[in-house]
Amino acid sequence: MSEPLWTAAEIAQAVGGEVVGGDFAVSGLSIDSRSVDSGDLFIALAGVRDGHEFVSQALGQGAAGSLVSRPQGGPAVVVADTFKALEALGEAARDRATKVRRGAVTGSVGKTSVTQAVRVGLALAGKAHSSVKSYNNHIGVPLTLARMPRDTERAVFEIGMNHADEVTPLSRMVRPHAALITTVGPVHVENFPDGEAGVARAKAEIFDGLEPGGVAILNADNVWFGDLATAAKAAGARVATFGTGEGVDARLLGFNPGPGQAIVRARLRGQALDFPILQTGFHWGLNSMAVLLMLQALDVTLEDGLIALGAFEPLAGRGAERQVALAGGDFTLIDESYNANPISMAAAISSLGARKTSGRRIVALTDMLELGGEAEAFHRALAEPLDAAGVDLVFCAGPLMKSLWDALPSTRRGGYAESAAQIGPQVAQAVEPGDLVMVKGSNGSRAGVVAAALGELGRAQGGQG
Repeated sequence: MSEPLWTAAEIAQAVGGEVVGGDFAVSGLSIDSRSVDSGDLFIALAGVRDGHEFVSQALGQGAAGSLVSRPQGGPAVVVADTFKALEALGEAARDRATKVRRGAVTGSVGKTSVTQAVRVGLALAGKAHSSVKSYNNHIGVPLTLARMPRDTERAVFEIGMNHADEVTPLSRMVRPHAALITTVGPVHVENFPDGEAGVARAKAEIFDGLEPGGVAILNADNVWFGDLATAAKAAGARVATFGTGEGVDARLLGFNPGPGQAIVRARLRGQALDFPILQTGFHWGLNSMAVLLMLQALDVTLEDGLIALGAFEPLAGRGAERQVALAGGDFTLIDESYNANPISMAAAISSLGARKTSGRRIVALTDMLELGGEAEAFHRALAEPLDAAGVDLVFCAGPLMKSLWDALPSTRRGGYAESAAQIGPQVAQAVEPGDLVMVKGSNGSRAGVVAAALGELGRAQGGQG
């Protein structure tokens, strides 16, 4: 029988709580009664609804015990504050895993995909642990830590932010041996009076928790590289760099996308590399460099790093491709609907332009959010990369995308609507066999609705899309 993740006594000692209702041991942790697995510890956090209202439901679904501030029946550890207890449990998990090397990933674009690609490499090298989904905030980070088994050898954590002073406490909680900033750009700028400069400072907070002698992995192509490198060195970090220019540790030399994959040509600390990945977006050239440097910093071999990159499939809504069957043949759907900002939008459009296709290049775009006073200008500016990429038809949805729609030549206009739900049928009616169709926008502007509508076309026509 495998060793439990936590015993009741260990939890109580870590969080300063009291065991009531009988002894228990847990194999996992959950904060959502709807997704409780058998053997979980259910943590009753306060939110829109008080988690204590769902303790009995969690126990009924197989939870072994609960972490509560008010006993609700059944085995439990009782504490004064369940959120502070979760933080304490995370720190206890970090401290008891004495052999683990920890990495942390932040950045304006690509955090989740890069973190998950690193996870694949860590798993090839030994007992690994990582964030799931986008668990990167004040709840997700301690929860991910608290889920870490004591015999973990390597772990990677995603750290996100919307405002200043959010990354520092999370970095100090993780205490990474290597910290990666994918890039800095105009994301969440509406929350920073000085715009991108404030975003850069907030991302640099990841160095506040770096272990002594730790590695800071930075994008040398980014305009904020100098500021980030200065902050990293001030924190005592060794700086490792990736980019397209000379003098970097991991240099991207070429990126050749094709159907469902791309070939990356690079040089890593002087060694020439030529390897395939299952991604087609240009941003994955630099992402691959970042992944290899992070894996190297966490003592994973280059061989395992290349295998990991070659096996890592695009995450849902982050570049996943599929063939959708129509009556006269298939079209290719590229689903980039999970999120969007000016950096990722331009990269995705450029990648589309580099793809060979027998049909047309079509994009369906929904609003990019949290861009502050420059939002309309950022949307309008997309007309240029769309032109450079030779996109044939552009469908726009949302009040901000109206700025782009107005800037497009009539020959490129596919359709405009106020919402994603309204534009979906327009795109579905226009698409033809052989077309290359990309859907992209912020999650909050519901770009996923458009992608889902297009994906359903094949089923509606009896295909296997």
